[in-house]
Amino acid sequence: MISVSVKWQKELFKDVELDTSQPPYVFKCQLYDLTGVPPERQKIMVKGGLLKDDADWSTLGVKDGQKLMMMGTADEIVKVPEKGPVFVEDLPEEEQVVSLGHTAGLFNLGNTCYMNSTLQCLHSVPELKSALIKYSHSGRSNDVDQSSHMLTIATRELFNELDKSVKPVAPMQFWMVLRKKYPQFGQLHNGVFMQQDAEECWTQLLYTLSQSLRSPGSSENPDDVKALFGIDLVSRIHCQESNEESSEAESVYSLKCHISQEVNHLHEGLKHGLKSELEKASAALGRSAIYLKESRINALPKYLTIQFVRFFWKRESNQKAKILRKVDYPLELDVYDLCSEDLRKKLEAPRQILRNEEGKRLGLKVNEKTSAQKENDVKVSDTEGSSNAGGEPSVAPMEEGEKETQMTGIYDLVAVLTHKGRSADSGHYGAWVKQESGKWIEYDDDNPKPRVEEDITKLSGGGDWHMAYIILYKARVVPV
Repeated sequence: MISVSVKWQKELFKDVELDTSQPPYVFKCQLYDLTGVPPERQKIMVKGGLLKDDADWSTLGVKDGQKLMMMGTADEIVKVPEKGPVFVEDLPEEEQVVSLGHTAGLFNLGNTCYMNSTLQCLHSVPELKSALIKYSHSGRSNDVDQSSHMLTIATRELFNELDKSVKPVAPMQFWMVLRKKYPQFGQLHNGVFMQQDAEECWTQLLYTLSQSLRSPGSSENPDDVKALFGIDLVSRIHCQESNEESSEAESVYSLKCHISQEVNHLHEGLKHGLKSELEKASAALGRSAIYLKESRINALPKYLTIQFVRFFWKRESNQKAKILRKVDYPLELDVYDLCSEDLRKKLEAPRQILRNEEGKRLGLKVNEKTSAQKENDVKVSDTEGSSNAGGEPSVAPMEEGEKETQMTGIYDLVAVLTHKGRSADSGHYGAWVKQESGKWIEYDDDNPKPRVEEDITKLSGGGDWHMAYIILYKARVVPV
């Protein structure tokens, strides 16, 4: 890391940090923050001519303390007449964001589309943003290490910047802290940062936030991230050979959709993902045996994350390969048949309330008495379920001031993270996010584009176009 000064028009910017391990495009993003001149309009004089986005710093001879000259025009801000129409461009940035109906894009800092797409999907969860804002007041608890604390702060600051900006944001600080916490994201190949796996970035970031956003001393809701994304599973483990049987409980942050020749739809892939074979020691047989593990959902999250298992290791070529098979997924997902018997019973009454509400909207005749009875059943099951050791899986986690609601097992699609290309270690990631207005936006790094629902359902794979890799659903709930 060296410091340079940059002369632009009549201004001189001193002590600008230049990281020579990163491509010049990253440096241009820094200058964009300082000057408002977009990277594509910047002309920076260096030895041998103009600085190119992919140039090698080691061949340019830029030294510590050197003065660089930059030319280029910043985005113009049109002055508003004292009276007359007010244009969107003339509004403060926060108001422009509201008017546009979506937040800012993120500059690609050199193969960082995996990180940008992860951030845009998670940024769409307002409850996560609320938890991050609260973190700034509570500070870090003693059991959270410094790098986790810094990554949590960087996430909060970046989300805040995205909410207030209409211009693309350069996630420099976040990326630097992410690489410090998880060095694998800083891997270089021929001096260029390598493409990484978006699912790994998503998992590592959520894990860090789950550690940081724990409420110290709170037994009711110790982990905001688990309350939002945690899925409780109960599993039956059976050995057909010895007839031994056991059960186990675990909590995960995503369900896996396994892809095979028989899988054409998300639901089929999820059923495959909840079944697995494992080999372990059998006390009855005195040797190892094959056990079948069948899992069921025992507690539902407010946001359900599903990963399409598209990448696998190809032994013959010793590299990651991608499954291109088309797997359709719905805009509305019902997971009732993937739930345990206990959870299904708790979902019955709220599902009836939801059916009645939809019936009314369609002008159908609804048995009000039955509806009232069902609503009363919800309250009763709520009271009875409160003493369960496993908590109340059918009650949605609440924010302060929010009314208590019950889960229905039905989810609406709110974000899709996609991968385009045939190789696991290259290609391009993107995020397709549903806005509060109901409109869809494709975040292709620094270039957000409006999309329609038909575009979202075409991301199911089967070719060279973007295909769903991680999808995020939001629970449809009913008031208690």
